[in-house]
Amino acid sequence: MTKITVAKGDGIGPEIMDATLKVILAAGAKIEIDEIEVGEKVYLAGNTAGIAKESWDIIRKNKVFLKAPITTPQGGGYKSLNVTTRKFLGLYSNVRPCTSFHPFVKTKHPVMDLVIVRENEEDLYAGIEHQQTDEVIQCLKVISRPGCEKIVRYAFEYAKQYDRKKVTCFTKDNIMKQTDGLFHQVFDEIAKEYPEIENEHWIIDIGAAKMADTPEIFDVIVTLNLYGDVLSDVAAQIAGSVGLAGSSNIGEECSMFEAIHGSAPRRAGQNMANPSGLLQGAVLMLNHIGQTEVAEKVQNAWLKTIEDGIHTYDIFKEGTSKQKVGTKEFADAVIANLDKKPSILKPVNYAKGSALVLPKYKRKPNAKKDLLGVDLFVHWSESNPDELAEKMKKLELSGVKLSMITNRGIKVWPEGFSETFCTDHWRCRFKSSEEKLLTKSEIIELLTKAVNLNMDVIKTENLYAFDGKPAFSLGQGQ
Repeated sequence: MTKITVAKGDGIGPEIMDATLKVILAAGAKIEIDEIEVGEKVYLAGNTAGIAKESWDIIRKNKVFLKAPITTPQGGGYKSLNVTTRKFLGLYSNVRPCTSFHPFVKTKHPVMDLVIVRENEEDLYAGIEHQQTDEVIQCLKVISRPGCEKIVRYAFEYAKQYDRKKVTCFTKDNIMKQTDGLFHQVFDEIAKEYPEIENEHWIIDIGAAKMADTPEIFDVIVTLNLYGDVLSDVAAQIAGSVGLAGSSNIGEECSMFEAIHGSAPRRAGQNMANPSGLLQGAVLMLNHIGQTEVAEKVQNAWLKTIEDGIHTYDIFKEGTSKQKVGTKEFADAVIANLDKKPSILKPVNYAKGSALVLPKYKRKPNAKKDLLGVDLFVHWSESNPDELAEKMKKLELSGVKLSMITNRGIKVWPEGFSETFCTDHWRCRFKSSEEKLLTKSEIIELLTKAVNLNMDVIKTENLYAFDGKPAFSLGQGQ
């Protein structure tokens, strides 16, 4: 028996949660339920997080959280509960199976059965943004080795557990050689530990185009947070309907399961909503906690119901569907099909066994770290890079010289192009000579000189080498 936390949410949430719980309990799910209140009522009571401290305690105690969609009020500084939950609980892996149900649900891709495993905590979703000059705002893309290792290993372990044949990595490391480059590097390292599973890498732009055009060539896709967010919605939509998709959010200790659609308040209380997305999330939950036989029974019954043409309004189509039903009636139809399997759609046969458990990340020994230089970012409203270079050269120290100036990443000094458009945000790179390393006190000395010359340095970035390998990007065009 597994104790789980349940939140019925807002809008159509209570209806689809009731239907989902009715189905999985009828199928023999061995669960005990702790119900909590989250979402709109909590927000409007003055809690900008949408969840009370006592509810956090229940989620953390039970470790497994089945959540219906919630409504986040517009304005007022309310925080997304989904994002907050993923980060607070360390739910690093977002898993979204995307399968077509042709010919019973309309799709242009009748042969499609892929799973997107998305990193869930890092990347641009770290939400670290700053306005630095009148014209330029930055957003930091944060990628860590632990984050990469955990998500890539999860993807391969998932493929192994569910008898998937191939894992594909999507990055943009031809441009972001440090951040996306690390993700690709870790993928290649971990792939060697799974020789029985095919592995490949695609650049995200052509990979996304290929997935939208020919999704059947992919099996498991693992990628970074932003790319995974976009890809998983595209994949769910081209499979037939976002409303049929569920997702899991997996951490080292806790997990959360949900539908990927919203709370649809216009459909609330009308017994119209399709509970399939949340039911798919519940199937993922049952697999996660090791109740694979129950998950298999529910999924095959659901497939049989779809195949029988018993559809809610959102997927009902004259000529294909046979009966339009409401939320409760759909759940009853699935229950009536328990212990049955589809005859046209492919029945599922989940691997029997325990929950998918990954080893905790083990920190590696620190590399040898050498300080080679520093980038000073300057707010300067003129437009002549040569003029700025003359000013910045006045900061130079013995053995520490100005080597490059970029604007929006493009090298504009030395030997820049007059055609290059420049904003008021400049990166001025100072590097030490090959005979010596830079010191932190020398960086302070550079900054002191900049203050005395009335140069507006808005941030600095140290330039390091790790185990002798430079770990910073060159200027574009350098």
